[in-house]
Amino acid sequence: MSLLGNILWLILGGLICAIGWFFAGILCCITIIGIPVGLQCFKFASLMLCPFGKEIVYGNFSGGSMILNIFWLLFCGWELAAASAISGIVCCITIIGIPFGLQHFKFALLALLPFGAEVR
Repeated sequence: MSLLGNILWLILGGLICAIGWFFAGILCCITIIGIPVGLQCFKFASLMLCPFGKEIVYGNFSGGSMILNIFWLLFCGWELAAASAISGIVCCITIIGIPFGLQHFKFALLALLPFGAEVR
């Protein structure tokens, strides 16, 4: 089931979301300070290519990860979260699109707080 879901995900917009994460990673890697943030973006861009069968667990938000989350939210997190939330709403209009909409909502939360999150 997860293979079929991942194939349909790519066709129905997952590739576009992965490209958004990829471009955010490129923008963050322009400066030396932003390289850790950019590497995180690249990790989640690869996760966007096949999200079914994977779970995101939010763990310990220590001081360093909280500072990076604030930095991330100010510069590029809110745009990706808004895009994922809007995509989730559009997908949930039909019954068939609800599983895809739920994946978009999962990534909208991830776009707000990527540091301290673990993919399982």
